[in-house]
Amino acid sequence: MKNVLALVLGGGQGTRLYPLTKYRSKPAVPIAGKYRLIDIPLSNCINSGLNRCYVLTQFNSVSLHRHIRSTYTFDAFGGGFVEVLAAQQTLDNAGWYQGTADAVRQNLRYVEQPGVEHVLILSGDQLYHMNFNEMLATHLESAADVTIAAVPVHGSEADALGIMRLDDSGRVVGFLEKPKTERELDLVRTPPEWIDARGIESRGRDCLANMGIYLFNRDTLVEMLRKTDYRDFGKEVFPASVRARRVQVFLSDGYWEDIGTIKAFYEANLALTRPDAPFDLVSVDSPIYSHARFLPPTRFDGAAISGSLVADGSMIEPGAVIENSIIGLRCRIGRDVVIRNSIIMGNDVYERPETFAAHGENGRPPLGIGEGAHIEGAIVDKNCHIGCNVRVANPRGIADAAETPQGMISDGVVVLPKGTVLPDGWKMDE
Repeated sequence: MKNVLALVLGGGQGTRLYPLTKYRSKPAVPIAGKYRLIDIPLSNCINSGLNRCYVLTQFNSVSLHRHIRSTYTFDAFGGGFVEVLAAQQTLDNAGWYQGTADAVRQNLRYVEQPGVEHVLILSGDQLYHMNFNEMLATHLESAADVTIAAVPVHGSEADALGIMRLDDSGRVVGFLEKPKTERELDLVRTPPEWIDARGIESRGRDCLANMGIYLFNRDTLVEMLRKTDYRDFGKEVFPASVRARRVQVFLSDGYWEDIGTIKAFYEANLALTRPDAPFDLVSVDSPIYSHARFLPPTRFDGAAISGSLVADGSMIEPGAVIENSIIGLRCRIGRDVVIRNSIIMGNDVYERPETFAAHGENGRPPLGIGEGAHIEGAIVDKNCHIGCNVRVANPRGIADAAETPQGMISDGVVVLPKGTVLPDGWKMDE
């Protein structure tokens, strides 16, 4: 992988993940209690021996910059780096990034460095394991200009994805974005026996979905971006490549999830708590890296916890019941708290004893979840002050509710934004 450069796209405004993106970029959103979404593509790169990576950012990028700077440092003799390329005005480019392809176009001077022969384009908001060495081998063996990763899906899932049509050699010869009708689906179906013959069990899946992972010959990428005004890889660059270049498919059959909405984020996180979790956090061959923290072990004292992930440095007091949930860093969970099917992201700091005591005097709850609180079907962002006997739930199954200072409902999930304060006795479920 010494001739490969990775570009991780930091994403746009992340409106579908709002309010988790209210104060941070999409790749900086915490996941699985102690990681951030950006850790997934960067860990895949490192595990594949790819140690030259740029992360292209634009919106709310301060916390993402801080995380990358404090996490991905390489020794002086290894030659590797993970660096942030923030949108900036230059003599050549006076505006913001106008899309994923435009973001790369505005940074082609880094792509054209000596020693770069191939460019791997990745998204910063997906959950998957992948060995990019295997993708590179497919790219070289097929003499492709572009190789794209694809995952088999059922026809019923195709209307939310970009679906490819292949010839017998695996060359991409057609592409349809979000096919809606059976007639459209028939144009891009792949025979299940073709998938089976490549060592992947089709199991009724007869469509190949674009995973948004592209491997370009560098010169091909540079030429396409310099000679066109394409703004988006998925909608413009890839379809144009299919028409004019040799585009090869790389088949992947592992778990892959695009964390683009509140519902997808919520479900992907809670799936990690299952014994048969589809994404392996404890993989020996593909560990997930993140910021090294010096936190004590979590302390449990008479709590009942099942089917949950609990991160470092938390304090869980007697009588607490936690089921099918994720508890993040530095959480303080009081006596007799009930948390079910929820994501508690934790806190950035511990409160000092004198600050903790002062909250009782001014009526503002301390950081954490107060005694007797009940939280169900919710995402509680970082640094929230949840008072005693608070109830946060959505028993009526409301799909969406507008944002208030106390939170909002999105895709049926209650979301408390970062820093939310709920006083003692506050109730959302009424």
